[in-house]
Amino acid sequence: MASVDLNSDLGEGAGTEKEIMPFITSANIACGAHAGDEQTMRDTVRLAVAHKVAAGAHPGYRDPANFGRTPLGISADELIADLVVQIDTLRTIARSEKCDLVHVKAHGALYNTAQRDEGVAASIVAAMRRVAPDLILFAFPGSAVERLARSAGLRVAREGFIDRTYEPDGTLRSRTRPDALITDPQVAAAQAVSFMEEGGVTAHDGTFLELEVDTLCVHGDTPGASAILRAARAALVSAGIGIRRVA
Repeated sequence: MASVDLNSDLGEGAGTEKEIMPFITSANIACGAHAGDEQTMRDTVRLAVAHKVAAGAHPGYRDPANFGRTPLGISADELIADLVVQIDTLRTIARSEKCDLVHVKAHGALYNTAQRDEGVAASIVAAMRRVAPDLILFAFPGSAVERLARSAGLRVAREGFIDRTYEPDGTLRSRTRPDALITDPQVAAAQAVSFMEEGGVTAHDGTFLELEVDTLCVHGDTPGASAILRAARAALVSAGIGIRRVA
């Protein structure tokens, strides 16, 4: 039976962790750069453990004022060093809670830039090889970071988004656009099923994008995130698609 992982970005200050955790299989936990601190990391790890959800690091640009959603022009060495610190910090906290991390997923502008910028993609891969070569990297299908990660021998889970609209070139529609977010649970659920049954998603202009995925994301700060996840789980199960962790 086909199956998919459901993930969400948590520990970022939205306060939705308790509502969302029962419906996901992987939690991407902010590591203190774009959002979060030691207490939020610890609290979110504890919730993940309680719900048997895989815990993962969600590092981003160290720019809390812009929530990590603005690219920073920093050197590769600086970026690698900061990513290493973020991943290692969360991993240390997780292990103190008798939990080990399963995956890494870059946040915001870092994630989006690594889709096509090979320098940024290489920095993410280098950081993982240094501090977490055993973890799975969540990455956009067909992106530069997926290709470089696989070449470096890292495991990759390809990710789709069910609370975001897509451009015809395969990128996510900018959050500055009024239709960038999908907040209707049934529309999001249909997009989740499309990923699994049709092998892709329809862009905002009607173009069909072939995107094979292993995990589907709903952002923790999307309005009605828990309702979206509840509807998506129900629709996927009804379509005969299992819900399970990537590892």
